[in-house]
Amino acid sequence: MARVWSLQEVAQHNASSSCWVVINNKVYDVTDFLPAHPGGDKIILKYAGRDATAAYEPIHPKDALDKHLPPEKHLGPLDSAGTDVLKEEQAARRKTQDEIRVEQARARKRPINQILSLQDMEDVAHEVLSYKTWAFYRSASDDEITYNENRRAFSRFFFHPRVLRPVSKVDPSTTILGFSSSLPIFVSAASLGKLGHPLGELNITRGAGRTGIIQMISHYASVSRQELAAARISPSQPLFFQLYKDKDDKVSEKDLHEIEGLGFNAVFLTVDASLNGNRERDLKAPFELEAQERLLEEAQVAGKGEMPERPEDADNKLVEGELVLVGTSGGLRTTSDLDMSWSRTLPWLRRTTKLPIVLKGIQTVADAVMAVEAGVEGILISNHGVGHFAELFCSSLPPIEVLYRIRKERPDVFDKLEVYIDCGVHRGTDVLKALCLGARAVGLGRAFHFAQSAYGEAGVVQTVRILQREIILGMRLLGVTSVKELVPEMIERVDWQPLLSKM
Repeated sequence: MARVWSLQEVAQHNASSSCWVVINNKVYDVTDFLPAHPGGDKIILKYAGRDATAAYEPIHPKDALDKHLPPEKHLGPLDSAGTDVLKEEQAARRKTQDEIRVEQARARKRPINQILSLQDMEDVAHEVLSYKTWAFYRSASDDEITYNENRRAFSRFFFHPRVLRPVSKVDPSTTILGFSSSLPIFVSAASLGKLGHPLGELNITRGAGRTGIIQMISHYASVSRQELAAARISPSQPLFFQLYKDKDDKVSEKDLHEIEGLGFNAVFLTVDASLNGNRERDLKAPFELEAQERLLEEAQVAGKGEMPERPEDADNKLVEGELVLVGTSGGLRTTSDLDMSWSRTLPWLRRTTKLPIVLKGIQTVADAVMAVEAGVEGILISNHGVGHFAELFCSSLPPIEVLYRIRKERPDVFDKLEVYIDCGVHRGTDVLKALCLGARAVGLGRAFHFAQSAYGEAGVVQTVRILQREIILGMRLLGVTSVKELVPEMIERVDWQPLLSKM
């Protein structure tokens, strides 16, 4: 029989020298794991000696504790008195204004058949997501210049449609790394799906399988890789894996062996995001929520002649003397390899896996050429507008512009590997513009997280159907019947800004 523990005993282990937490009424000793936690130790130490279930569950896969903690660190269950106390505390907890707002928004949510564009889907997600989750999903680096330009950049490219061409039969299908896709799109990796919906990335796997597109699984998915592999509509449904290289080669080697064993079909090595960007929208979310509750409290006590405690009077949240300032994204990726290189990392990866390798995060023509010389199977031009929902470096060039430059300066790249882009894609016409310039397919990340957050699996399917309708209509208007007919001559870059500035 496993030993049972009281809340009082757990509370004594509230420091880095001895750190215990309670998750789902079970006690864990995470002291030795603190330095290895991908999100750093501070995020765990905030919950040292107490219940961490609410913070843990929406972010971590079910198998995370079994994978990262040895059996002897699974200390046993909380005693009945402790579970009763936690249950009573949860029942007595007053709902926040934001929780009330979310409940009301979900109750009046539009029927899914009224969602006719990706913007419609995003608008519903904005309404039904918690403030903190929306801030994470929507956050971008610094002044969010690149986030805005990623989308705006597509408006600088215009079509040259051809006419008098039979277009009654249009085939928008393609292959990506040799795997069939019903459309020239794929799900680009995006983390922490359970923040938006209890089933998280499972919705996307099932929706992708039903519609015949391919999903790239985030390294930091909130659903386990085993569950996602099992959720495929058929064993032949392709899955790609986004790898964040750990500074410890053995950690990443273990990840790669796991996904190979689960039948994943390609590795997308993220090369542009060894560090978290400065996502102020995400960082500010806790302050904004506290301000909402403080205003309510002030209103409630205004008539009683009392003065509620102000933030400047309250204790800051300290962890062993250090102020903790992390948004949701701050709980990810602190053990990444900061010393990746063309000469060491890519040979290591090629030795470690037999899967096709794509470099995710190429942002220059020069690096696209180096990828060709390195012999990888593909590149994903991206400034990380989807991976963790935020471009990491404000003022980096929009991917469609990088794609355009590669087409002009080194068109031979497209003959030697497959080229994809993501970031800023909002319409089927955006997809077609990228394909005209030579992209094999286009990734979307935020769009599918918004969809599954708003409507679950049905939202994912609806998003694909919206893009399918827009892509097929666009192909007909361009006078093409297959994606192979989309060529550079059908598109032109026109910069209207200089003309507008002179008016």
